Amino acid sequence: MPDPDFPPGFVSLVSAGPGDPELLTLKAARRLSQADVVLFDDLASGPVLDHAGPQAELIAVGKRAGRPSARQEAVNALIVSHAQAGRRVVRLKSGDSGIFGRLEEELTALTQAGIPFEIVPGVTSASAAAAAMGIPLTRRLTARRVQFITGADVTGQLPGDINWAALADPSVTTVVFMGQRSFPLLAQGLIAHGLPGDTPAMFAEAVGHPGQRLLRSTVADLARLLQDQGPASQPGLILYGPLAFPPQTA
Repeated sequence: MPDPDFPPGFVSLVSAGPGDPELLTLKAARRLSQADVVLFDDLASGPVLDHAGPQAELIAVGKRAGRPSARQEAVNALIVSHAQAGRRVVRLKSGDSGIFGRLEEELTALTQAGIPFEIVPGVTSASAAAAAMGIPLTRRLTARRVQFITGADVTGQLPGDINWAALADPSVTTVVFMGQRSFPLLAQGLIAHGLPGDTPAMFAEAVGHPGQRLLRSTVADLARLLQDQGPASQPGLILYGPLAFPPQTA
């Protein structure tokens, strides 16, 4: 039976999680099975798209740093045009679309066009990476705050308006999205503002995908490794703070 909550001309902004199809929410899987068209990011492809129904047209609109990518304005226009044509549209975004996912730009385009929509949240790669490492993101006494930051501004460089006091706080769990290229410079600033260079750090690459790579290190050593590694071939994120190492067993 048709779902009255997903009628023709409606857009469902679906978060795909980090890439493992088993981390999709039930609602995300249902919306994929109902969609007439799925506009998907590179990182929200692969086995996740197996949940799309046979009637769905699949359109890649991914954006990746350093690669030819669809312009956001073009993506917005595609979403609007398919909805105005009376199709049930899923805009499939990786991780949780509300965290550095350019979700607001698409919401603005839909609102201006008068198109009804919903947001289906998902598992962010930060939570997935911590789980894969066997650690929590918070601890009752020594990590009572967690902060998500971006390591890149619109030019791909380290943002210039950094709150160094907040980021160099050793009692906070900090997760850096899109930071492989800029982390050596970020680490230099963190250490200059008082964060010990031996603060635990971890690097998670291609979380939730078959090529997933997890590395435990320290802020200083990880900065050196990423400096020597060169351009990243896979998306990754960095976590540093008191919880970046798993609890010690007796």
